[in-house]
Amino acid sequence: MTADLPAVLVTGGAKRLGAAITRRFAEAGWHVVIHYRTSSDAAERLAAELPSAELYQCDLADEDAAIAMVETLASRLGNWQALINCAAIFDPDDVTGLDPVTNKRAMQINARTPTRMAQTYLAKAKAVGGRRVIHFTDQKLANPNPDFFSYTMSKHALASTVEMLAMGAAKADDRVYALAPGAILASHDQSEEETEVSHRLNLLGRKTGPDEIAEAALFLAQGHLASGQTLFVDSGQHLLDQPRDVIYLAREGETA
Repeated sequence: MTADLPAVLVTGGAKRLGAAITRRFAEAGWHVVIHYRTSSDAAERLAAELPSAELYQCDLADEDAAIAMVETLASRLGNWQALINCAAIFDPDDVTGLDPVTNKRAMQINARTPTRMAQTYLAKAKAVGGRRVIHFTDQKLANPNPDFFSYTMSKHALASTVEMLAMGAAKADDRVYALAPGAILASHDQSEEETEVSHRLNLLGRKTGPDEIAEAALFLAQGHLASGQTLFVDSGQHLLDQPRDVIYLAREGETA
């Protein structure tokens, strides 16, 4: 690791969107801390491809362990410029019957833990030119539907912290943002055909790529926007009024 490189922690950084973000920051000359829970093989392979990277294993369901991870990194990273809370669970439950186990895990992993990580980061991390917190939310917050009830509840909870953290926990040169993607990668048991249809159910009728999300994360990490803002990267999906998740719209042959 080069000591003077800007550093970023990407939660869930070994696979899917997290891996795309990790690669983009590495390409831009950042030192990347790749957080993972069980994906050790994927994390090690990805780190081996990058010029400056390290791994950190942690279960975000264990709040104390997540806080310890942030404290450990803050104690030794001299220029920790960005914390990207990308990791999340996306388990289904029903609007007519909240599943307590699903809800508890979603609220912990998707909302409570990343919020406490952000608080700890803003209290203890050191960076040249200010720190950046980027919480991943979801276009569903502007385009709600009743599917994935606890997941959506947890993302509303996380989104509610962005402006408050920006106002009360961040210093003048810090920034706190939300990044709200639309449908990007296949979810659950989606077939390739269903994915192709569902990911085009947006205003532009196009698929939004993982590279676009990664580029948006890098843009936010540079702090060009005022603190407390949300950036939607979804080809206009959040401007629609969709009655169900696009997984089911595609499966049932409906359109946006």
